[in-house]
Amino acid sequence: MPDTTDSAPPPQGVIDRLAGLSIAVAACALLGLVLVQGWQVIARYVLNDSPSWTEPVTVLLLSTAMSLGAAAGVHARRHFSFTLLADAMAPRTRHLLQVLQSLVVVGIGAMLAWWGGVLFFDGLHIPTAGVAMPESIDYLPVALGGALMALFALAQLRPGNEPAAAAPAVAEGG
Repeated sequence: MPDTTDSAPPPQGVIDRLAGLSIAVAACALLGLVLVQGWQVIARYVLNDSPSWTEPVTVLLLSTAMSLGAAAGVHARRHFSFTLLADAMAPRTRHLLQVLQSLVVVGIGAMLAWWGGVLFFDGLHIPTAGVAMPESIDYLPVALGGALMALFALAQLRPGNEPAAAAPAVAEGG
């Protein structure tokens, strides 16, 4: 009987659901951002009574959309990368470069998760002007997004989870 007490990575279905949830929350944050900024414009220019809560809420929503959207981009392998050189390499070298790329993303995600968490907990006692939130709330999505980036990049290191090979160019006869 296999030992199930080791910390195996979550199954791919769980990873895919987390990525889908990240996209859904990022999309809701973008929608909320549009609504909050729309209210800000109406309140300022139509009602001549600009609310103080819109700016910190907008920053939080923007941080959420950016961080969770970036994590979903890592899952979908649509993050910023230079593939031209890797695509020209032999399959074994290309695989090594893809592993290195995933390891770099794991490191960046872990750093974002750690320092985002440190900054979040460090400012919990400081109130935000204009809204009843801690000043450091903007770092919570950075920490969560970084943790998801690291998780998604680690999942890409599993055997059999390599990206699809680039399709060879087809020469047209004529």
